[in-house]
Amino acid sequence: MLVLLPPSEGKAAPGAGVPVEVAGLSLAGLGAARQEVLAALVGLCSGDEERAAEVLGLSKGLRGEVAKNAGLLTAGARPAGEVYTGVLFDNLGLAKLDERAYALAERSLLVFSGLWGAVRINDRIPPYRCAMGVKLPPLGALGAYWRAAMDGVLPAAAGDGLVLDLRSSAYAAAWKPSGEVAGRTVTMRVLQEREVDGVLKRSVVSHFNKATKGRLVRDLLAEGLEPSSPGELVDALEQLGYRVEVSARGTARKPWQLDVVVTDVH
Repeated sequence: MLVLLPPSEGKAAPGAGVPVEVAGLSLAGLGAARQEVLAALVGLCSGDEERAAEVLGLSKGLRGEVAKNAGLLTAGARPAGEVYTGVLFDNLGLAKLDERAYALAERSLLVFSGLWGAVRINDRIPPYRCAMGVKLPPLGALGAYWRAAMDGVLPAAAGDGLVLDLRSSAYAAAWKPSGEVAGRTVTMRVLQEREVDGVLKRSVVSHFNKATKGRLVRDLLAEGLEPSSPGELVDALEQLGYRVEVSARGTARKPWQLDVVVTDVH
């Protein structure tokens, strides 16, 4: 099972260790693209701060991120699983997993990134600010930039097992499973069901969507569950107490879509 996650905008503070070693990151086939994006981002942020903030979409309160990006080559790196914070990762709770569950997380989780393309949770990276939706001079839109490199690496990373794609749309743009990989890929929505004027209605949740997905992945890891097909995933989630519905069955070229239905959001 390979689980594709979005990153978080919030990041932990830099580590006290050595800087990132790009050549040592997993998915080595992304190395050349990583070096290009890293050089472009550091170059942008080492120049005019106002222009860099505009390109990166940073508010005045986040202008300090420009200087942090300028220092990425020397900033202390730490495991990506410690760098990413935010709702999904808070609910995923990697630090609270036991040794067996954490080892499964190291094998299964892949976090997408505007800067790094995608990283494993044990890849050592510095905190950064560069979303996939950024148009980074001179490379252009990062979602489009990453596609060729991803197409050359991700099918092999997916192997012959299930791909659970929990990415947001901006990060999904960087790699779209195709061919037979698409047929064993599952995307997921979180729907809240509630009664309005005596009628049950459903709506897509946003903020709590991340929380639910984080808890769902945590529960799979904690129980050591590694479903190998969409059907096995549905069974596993129902075993864990989730209410799951198949809203679209996959084909040889089209991913499955599951709906996780909740009544309370928290």
